[in-house]
Amino acid sequence: MNFKLIGSRKLEVRSWIYAIQLLTSNFWLQQLRKAAFLFSFLLISITSFSQDTVQYLSGLDDLFEEYHVEGSFSMIQLDTNTVTLYDDYEFRKYYSPASTFKILNSLIALETKVLKDENTVIKWDSIERWVPAWNKDQDMKTAFSNSTVWFYQEVARRVGGKKMKYWLNKAQYGNMDTTGGIDHFWLTGGLRITPEQQLNFLKKLYLNQLPFSKKNMEIVKRIMIREQTDTYTLRGKTGWGYENYQDIGWFVGYLETNGKVYFFATCLQNTEENNENFPAARIEITKQILRRLKLLL
Repeated sequence: MNFKLIGSRKLEVRSWIYAIQLLTSNFWLQQLRKAAFLFSFLLISITSFSQDTVQYLSGLDDLFEEYHVEGSFSMIQLDTNTVTLYDDYEFRKYYSPASTFKILNSLIALETKVLKDENTVIKWDSIERWVPAWNKDQDMKTAFSNSTVWFYQEVARRVGGKKMKYWLNKAQYGNMDTTGGIDHFWLTGGLRITPEQQLNFLKKLYLNQLPFSKKNMEIVKRIMIREQTDTYTLRGKTGWGYENYQDIGWFVGYLETNGKVYFFATCLQNTEENNENFPAARIEITKQILRRLKLLL
């Protein structure tokens, strides 16, 4: 695998130079509005991370081709703020979060006391759904693990539209758009999020910097655990949606190993219809990249 290291401030420097040129030109008065717009764009475009280095990955095409998908992988190392990217264009591209929203939905459910804790049970409505594991009573642990859609739709309805919008705004989650219905906005509605925003959200969760009680954040961190060994702990959540006539798949989370923490977001799009590899691709591509980076055995 090949790596290319570049400075992360090139866009910022070029933008400042251009703004100065505009303001010092002979027709600066006419260009003042343009400079103001550029400055506002600059403030928006500067990443929420304070990284010094961006590490670009190449040599991963075989993984994506094997599963007949395209997409991106992004990661940030907590202690160094180094960002690792495969497909930097996708890093700030918006997609539906699909079931990765269950991380925030769980936090909101706990904070609003819709659910007392991860053991609170919601009774199954007896409607048979296409995933057998969904067709029974669920608590938050099983619903998160099985990605039980009906459970989290019921949670959202109990939270209500006004409170849900309040907490999305407070957590600054994605574009904070709850249009499309209280029980569908993260599935087929207006909510969108970028891989960069996923990483920032996960980092704040790990550091207990989200606007929720530490107790509730610790509960959600526990139910996010997918694998735990003597050498590492892997937390994460998958997501699978449909957008612009294309399947969208996510695997987001973080890896703790050797005293370090790595936040990751993999976002995939199908390149062929009826791709049986797509569900597995989200996790397998992520884990294989982590192995190539020698972070996972």
